[in-house]
Amino acid sequence: MVLDRMPVPVLAIAEDGSIVFANSAFADMVGYPAEALGDMKYHQIFHAMPTDESAVSVMRAHANLIVELLHSDGSIVRAWMSKSALQRGNDPVALATFQDLTEKLWVEEL
Repeated sequence: MVLDRMPVPVLAIAEDGSIVFANSAFADMVGYPAEALGDMKYHQIFHAMPTDESAVSVMRAHANLIVELLHSDGSIVRAWMSKSALQRGNDPVALATFQDLTEKLWVEEL
């Protein structure tokens, strides 16, 4: 699959919060094996995001913003999340890319 070969982190989430795709760059960013991410829900990765609405709606609402992701070691990864590549209002999946800003933001806060 083309998305597997992208050098940037890519994640796709279904409305129910299931992670339907994560490439190896995303898996590396959050410290999980890519196979393990397929068994997880978005609330296990996204820190402090609403869980009472569809995961697709939450991802759309936070597009082009810095989000906090939970790393497997318990630390927070701060990353810019793109708009979903799937733009129709009835798409049951959101697919976004991420840029890890953790180190940059940590240095700027010093």
